Amino acid sequence: MIKPLEHQVAIVTGAGRGIGEAIALHLALQGAKIAVVSRSEENSQRVASHLNNEEEGSAKAYALDVANSSCVHQVAEQIIGDFGRIDILVNNAGITRDTLLMRMSEQDWDDVLDTNLKGAFNFTHATLRSMMKARYGRIINISSISGIMGNAGQTNYAASKAGLIGFSKSLAREIASRNITVNVIAPGFITTDMTSVLSEDIQKNVLQQIPLARFGQPADIAAAVAYLAGPHAAYITGQVLAVDGGMSM
Repeated sequence: MIKPLEHQVAIVTGAGRGIGEAIALHLALQGAKIAVVSRSEENSQRVASHLNNEEEGSAKAYALDVANSSCVHQVAEQIIGDFGRIDILVNNAGITRDTLLMRMSEQDWDDVLDTNLKGAFNFTHATLRSMMKARYGRIINISSISGIMGNAGQTNYAASKAGLIGFSKSLAREIASRNITVNVIAPGFITTDMTSVLSEDIQKNVLQQIPLARFGQPADIAAAVAYLAGPHAAYITGQVLAVDGGMSM
């Protein structure tokens, strides 16, 4: 049985845990070979080993800080050398440094913008020439409903995620003629280790704002990524898909 992403190569950043790990697994099960990118070598190796157990030879691990431009370009060249091509780029790497703006340090601002927004620029910049040469590519940037709605205590995070939306829409216009699509997924409240530390009161308050009355799972985001990366989304570009149980409507 031919899988929809067979013979394709996908880079997934922030793939060492949570949503990124789920995305990497889902794309691998769809037939793609995965470059597992994580800041932690331990996590990237663990996920790549798991994918290779599920789909033999489907993954390789790469550990780096996506905010480091020279490192990203070096690793992107290594990935092209290892796999021979890049078809799909999922910019998922992200961090939070939540606090009210009046208490936020410049370092907290810079760290979040550098990872969440500059990191996406770095990997896109490093891989775009290969996609343009092949006249094919799928770029999927993971934003957040915080970038659409805003969220108190997350001015840095919301700014980075809103920036991803503007970045994606502009890039989509630049490269559409090369058969490269650029789309955004904006997750709502997804159950991961990043959200599990929130108090029960906060989680209860958030739940009341979700029309579907439940939290999302990493697999919900992974399925949306697989759709946008696949053949049925070939005529979709510059769009923002909120996967949030109706929270932002």
